[in-house]
Amino acid sequence: MTFDILLALAAFCLVTLFSPGPNNLMLMASGANYGVRRSLPHLSGVAVGFPLMILPVGLGVMQLFEAFPPLHLALKIASVAYLLYLAWKIAHATTPKEAEAGSHPLSFFQAAAFQWVNPKAWSMALGAITLYAPGRDIGSILWICAAFLLIGVGSALTWTTLGTAVRRLLADPRRLQVFNWTMAALLVASMAFVLIA
Repeated sequence: MTFDILLALAAFCLVTLFSPGPNNLMLMASGANYGVRRSLPHLSGVAVGFPLMILPVGLGVMQLFEAFPPLHLALKIASVAYLLYLAWKIAHATTPKEAEAGSHPLSFFQAAAFQWVNPKAWSMALGAITLYAPGRDIGSILWICAAFLLIGVGSALTWTTLGTAVRRLLADPRRLQVFNWTMAALLVASMAFVLIA
């Protein structure tokens, strides 16, 4: 992969990883409800889980969708169902003090597994493979994974920290409830990617 292509890939990663989407909205809500430290497993699962998804997608999962189109419909149904479940959890999240006692953010494995039903993640993975590894060679796919991992850590940390920054404003349970319902509504709205793709 040439330096010019790596720069283009880095720009693609920056734009797609830092723009709002299901992962970033959930990380922001997690930061607001649990703080950065308690959200580290969730943050790590997003940052590592997405690059780990790209590898099998680039090496052959794309071909399954091309060969068997009903799989695409099954993915849409699973994505919508899981996003609705997560939106419900965000909307009904407890106050930060209650969160410290009982509830918890997504675990590393839950956040990593979420990538497989995240419509934005699929769009990003398929777009990156198509643009930067059209021959689907392992070297190019590994470069894509590395770029998403490096930039993804910064993105996940930024969105979680942003949530933590608004946490002080959300000390009032009513404001927190409005914030959580807004994040849940935005998460549901992000399903437009699933329904129009």
